[in-house]
Amino acid sequence: MCIDLHTHSIYSDGSSTPLELVELAIKQGITALALTDHDTMDGVEEMMQLGEEYDLTILSGVEISAMYNKQSIHLLGYGIETTNSTFTQWLALLQGGRTERNHKILASLQELGFEITDRDLQQMSGTGLAGRPHIANILIKKGIVRSFDEAFRSYLGRGKKAWHCRFCYSAIETISAIHRAGGIAVLAHPGQIDSSMKRQPALIRELALYGLDGIEIYYPSHSKKMKKKLFALAAENNLLVTGGSDYHGATRPANMPACSGGTFCPPVELLAPIVEKINQYK
Repeated sequence: MCIDLHTHSIYSDGSSTPLELVELAIKQGITALALTDHDTMDGVEEMMQLGEEYDLTILSGVEISAMYNKQSIHLLGYGIETTNSTFTQWLALLQGGRTERNHKILASLQELGFEITDRDLQQMSGTGLAGRPHIANILIKKGIVRSFDEAFRSYLGRGKKAWHCRFCYSAIETISAIHRAGGIAVLAHPGQIDSSMKRQPALIRELALYGLDGIEIYYPSHSKKMKKKLFALAAENNLLVTGGSDYHGATRPANMPACSGGTFCPPVELLAPIVEKINQYK
């Protein structure tokens, strides 16, 4: 049996509804699931209600972009109550930063001669919090690029033709906000920070001093060698081990969900220490 504590829905840049994610998890033999949309918890309450209906363990979650020493990282927050208005207001500044950046990106793309409008973005994002992945899919739909990777490589990635930065809290502020809201803070997909694994040891040690609770070690692109190093860092810094697929559905078809008996299956034994740690903050 396995768990999947990193998924995305239509409330950010995924293509699946919470119901579709729950049904897929049951089909895949998942025993615990977390919805970790980018900078929003709008779909979490719906997901938790579905968990009760389908007898599936659901952890509340969110994925937050943050900065540490000019390094962009992502932090996962688990166990935060959806009714926490203070945390919701804290997230609102991040959401406003996304909206402001979207306008700048569209303006840059228009200057390059591409007719992409706010209406196009609204139609692509639907109920979700719009971002660069939605713009990438518009570029694909309009035939400007052939793939998601090409969209970021040519236009949307850091330093590219339509790149714009956005407001982010620091990693220290983010960890603190998650703790104040009664949640735990986990470093998401650390292997993506630096594939050579040279930056991670110092980064993880420093974040642990500021209260980081865990590391997402089980992640589809993490190699055996990478996971071995991350396990050592987790043990050295007394950090929890978590795992998730980063499933987005059709918007990023390469990211497949965890599957019991499949090639990617974060073990269910990870869940109890995570829940125990969450309860310590309550």
